Amino acid sequence: MSPTERPIDVAGLEIDGGRLMRRLRELAEIGPIDGGGVSRLALTDADKAGRDLVVTWMRDLGLEVSIDAIGNVVATGRGRADGPPVMTGSHIDTVATGGIYDGNLGVLSGLEVIETLAERGLVTDRPLAVAFFTNEEGARFPPDMMGSLCYVGGMTVEEAMSTASAADGAVVGDELERIGYRGPMPCPGPAPHAFVEYHIEQGPVLEEEGVAIGAVEGVQGISWTEVTIEGQSNHAGTTPMRLRRDAGLAAGEVAVAVRRIATELGGDQVGTVGSIRLHPSLVNVVAARAVVTVDLRNTDEQALQEAERRLAAELDRLAEAEGVTVTTRSTARFEPVTFDPAVVDLVAATASDMGLSVRRMPSGAGHDAQMMARVCPTGMVFVPSVKGISHNPAEHTEPEDLVAGANVLLRTLVKLATIDDA
Repeated sequence: MSPTERPIDVAGLEIDGGRLMRRLRELAEIGPIDGGGVSRLALTDADKAGRDLVVTWMRDLGLEVSIDAIGNVVATGRGRADGPPVMTGSHIDTVATGGIYDGNLGVLSGLEVIETLAERGLVTDRPLAVAFFTNEEGARFPPDMMGSLCYVGGMTVEEAMSTASAADGAVVGDELERIGYRGPMPCPGPAPHAFVEYHIEQGPVLEEEGVAIGAVEGVQGISWTEVTIEGQSNHAGTTPMRLRRDAGLAAGEVAVAVRRIATELGGDQVGTVGSIRLHPSLVNVVAARAVVTVDLRNTDEQALQEAERRLAAELDRLAEAEGVTVTTRSTARFEPVTFDPAVVDLVAATASDMGLSVRRMPSGAGHDAQMMARVCPTGMVFVPSVKGISHNPAEHTEPEDLVAGANVLLRTLVKLATIDDA
């Protein structure tokens, strides 16, 4: 047995934290915005530049890079045995006011894992692969997690390609062609042996409790609804209150109702009105039209359905009480996802073996891992977010926490990639 064929001793493995931080900062130089954040909306020129940089790093490591029809990029190394790889990864697109860690950390830590092994001459039994998926954020094109959803067959490539942006009218297929990332590989893609995504928590729980690592047990179900309210535009000074059909008032009542529904259901139920657009948006005119977005989430599918039923009943009540017309459109709907217990246990045990505190927890945000869970054993590693802030230039995680999580990822991936012949 040659040195590279001996079982890998994970206890002695650590990533190069300085190198990881340098790559994070270098990627953050693409699409910079005030406050230290980044804006790389999916399939924009900035996204292309970020993709080009990460693909260069992949190829510099000698990885085999493949790009599929929806622009997902997978870089695969060699293993001692044939078969599907153990995959890690995330995304590098951002919201318009993003931080430098969301998504990027998972991709660049995956590269760091592979480079750490390579510079020590270590080869895992199963190959390792690093992926970044197209349009995870959904900030430019609905739905979020589009690339990973297509990868697992939950959305057809044809449907994704024809999706247009409400903001600028761009079409996914045209933009993929324009930036050169409409790849030749088929989609859905091949299922990996396992998938582990490393991510900042994007919430306050780990920091608040002083816990180093989150072993993520699953992802909340998500229900996004666009509510359109049609009333009557009229003069703000001459129209008596009793005669108004005020779309603006109804929009405000929707926001209050969403908070009330979440509070009454309690538990893991959360609800958010993130956008209210009025027309005409004028100080002295009763709004004729309002478009409201509602985000409902829960770890329990039945509870999420109950929240949806209560929202629908409230909209019916509003329409009658205020003399407005209400229509709804579902823009995203994903059931709660439970991750593979063995992978969750492995993440937790690995962190504990390293002397790190661990909390088993759900994810309140959506991630590509919830899509990959449809086709292979899947888990996630979380590290704390300072003040729970994300999707914001102020997003921050302490470097020592970033490195600790990357080392948990490293050892977890090596264990998953080890074939036990016993």
